[in-house]
Amino acid sequence: MEQTLNDFVILFTSILWEAFPFVVLGAFIAGFLEEMVPQQAITKVIPKNKYVAIAIGSLLGLVFPMCECGIVPVMRRLLRKGLPLAVCVAYMLAGPIINVIVILSTREAFLRHEMAFQMVAFRVGMGFVVACITALVVDRLVERVGVTNLLTPLAIPQGMVGLETSHTVHPAEFRAGERRPVLIRLANISETSLHDFVDIMVYLTLGALISAFCRIILTQEDIGSVANSLPFLAILAMMALAILLCLCSEADAFVAASFTSMPPSTKIAFLVLGPMFDLKLLLMYTRVFRRKLILTIVSTVIIQVFVYCMIVHYVVPQSFFTPPPSTASLEGK
Repeated sequence: MEQTLNDFVILFTSILWEAFPFVVLGAFIAGFLEEMVPQQAITKVIPKNKYVAIAIGSLLGLVFPMCECGIVPVMRRLLRKGLPLAVCVAYMLAGPIINVIVILSTREAFLRHEMAFQMVAFRVGMGFVVACITALVVDRLVERVGVTNLLTPLAIPQGMVGLETSHTVHPAEFRAGERRPVLIRLANISETSLHDFVDIMVYLTLGALISAFCRIILTQEDIGSVANSLPFLAILAMMALAILLCLCSEADAFVAASFTSMPPSTKIAFLVLGPMFDLKLLLMYTRVFRRKLILTIVSTVIIQVFVYCMIVHYVVPQSFFTPPPSTASLEGK
């Protein structure tokens, strides 16, 4: 019992410490965007064509490289600045996958397994497709019910009808772009960043508690036992594990690579779904999205990841992921 309690504490604290620097970074970037970027600057740079805009949103992680631990406050501030909801959703889902840090960590994790290029390509490619399709579904939902019916008061874009009655707006929101002393700007950035940091840490802590409990009762052997006989169950199991473990996208590739007996399709499912949806993200979503939008995003992402990974399992030949035998091994034979 004592050992189990010690393991629980270690897992809980490790999740918090792993996510902490990225939450701080995300809160700082969110505060900087709130104070320094005028609303008009965001709306002017986004193309009118929604398909191009969503594609660009999926690639914003290359400009703002955030993991899922800190991307929610950044996304919320971009949303408040006037970035379309569908574009924000595309960035929120793809950003923790399509950024240089995560690409390099995924390559490093699978390099010794000699499938680094394949895993990076499938992770980035599938992440881009899932984010874009989900964003298009969200865009259609916005056309049907309106954006204000899908967001909490904290996330409704500035200037929309009813905002003044549903949310106490930070004074800096009405002064963005004005010339003010540097110290005042720094104070506003610090105030906004601290607010977002406290807001997110509450839900991150609760998510870490749930995740640590799940990691105590689940082992790799529990998941790996179904891999060979029932591939679709193995994919579902790895998806469930990604949701429960709440790993940072900059470190989850090393966990996926440790499942050496699992088919590549199951590892791809783990690597794509985890950064888009897990327990801590679910709790964070409740601060930005209403229930209808959360259900739409979560169901669309889960269905896509499962279907695409099943296609990978049955269509892509295993030899694509298996490195060719080295010259030395052929000579030895």
